[in-house]
Amino acid sequence: MIKPLIAGNWKMNKTVSEALDFVKRLKEVLPDGLDRGVVIAPSFTALRSVAKETRGTVIHTAAQNLHWEEKGAFTGEISAGMLLDCGCEFVIIGHSERRALFGETNADINRKIRAALPAGLKPIFCIGETLAERESGNTFPVLEGQLKEGLKNISFDDIRQAVIAYEPVWAIGTGRTASPEQAQEAHAFIRKIIETCFGEKVSSGLPILYGGSVHPGNIDSLMARPDVNGVLVGGASLEAESFARIITFK
Repeated sequence: MIKPLIAGNWKMNKTVSEALDFVKRLKEVLPDGLDRGVVIAPSFTALRSVAKETRGTVIHTAAQNLHWEEKGAFTGEISAGMLLDCGCEFVIIGHSERRALFGETNADINRKIRAALPAGLKPIFCIGETLAERESGNTFPVLEGQLKEGLKNISFDDIRQAVIAYEPVWAIGTGRTASPEQAQEAHAFIRKIIETCFGEKVSSGLPILYGGSVHPGNIDSLMARPDVNGVLVGGASLEAESFARIITFK
């Protein structure tokens, strides 16, 4: 059975002091003996502070991006080694905002995944279709292309450390959420593609998260689906009580 994973992507929000206040409050409201993983992805400036504050707890730290090179003349970028040095265990790769706003391609994303895994960072690899792609009946071809190109030349051993996040672009920050049935359909398809590429043993153990306007009101129905192993939360992860309710889904 795959252990549920609840991840919060703060995007460009919270100063260091605000991040620390949040984490301290979250630790207060979460119950003891939690049987699921929790990940927080703050801004780069807060990574080290958040990682230090959550050390020894069920809360893990993720970065929101990385560069595929270890070092060099790449102004404004950050490497896998630097993220590890800050205390990161996970890194979000391929988020739709990175694709749409910063022009990241499947090839770029593949290079980032291939940089993260050997370094010991667990990638949360995001895929998802736009509204136009869904309405034209191209959801599955788009997901298959993103998966196969993003995971090209990834070894069987490395893929076991990865997490897939299905985020329909039309549901991110729009208030529109894929129905539990739509989420399950997409997740089952993703798992089948992983099985085709890496085998049933890998597929059956790979966490697949849903992202896209996740909130306390829809978390229970989403997590009731057999192939939904967790969620990647945006806006609802910015408030401790809201995020705690999502973490403690029923």
